[in-house]
Amino acid sequence: MERLIKAWQNSVRAFRRLSTSETAFQQELILLALALPAAWFLSNSWRGYWLLVGVVLLLIMVEVLNTGIEATCDAVSREFHIDIELAKDCGSLAVLISIMLALIVWGLAIVETLFGSPF
Repeated sequence: MERLIKAWQNSVRAFRRLSTSETAFQQELILLALALPAAWFLSNSWRGYWLLVGVVLLLIMVEVLNTGIEATCDAVSREFHIDIELAKDCGSLAVLISIMLALIVWGLAIVETLFGSPF
């Protein structure tokens, strides 16, 4: 149980730090706050609702991991190194892919709501 409590404390500390210092994380939290009610109006089922919310949570999770990668790379060295550049670029690519995924899922939900099911 102590391990779970420590993990919770570490997670809360990370959340506080990211929510006060990382602009991308702050923007994604705002996006989540907007997505929660918007998904309610766009979805026809609980499954659809949680798919829309879940894809935003996935984006936030990838952003958190990307921030961890960047922090680790910066702790190792602030000087240019090709492998560090690749690690940071891969983290950035993962965020971009998750943004594209979220846009596709939300775009399909909006199109379906406005024009009916395309399939």
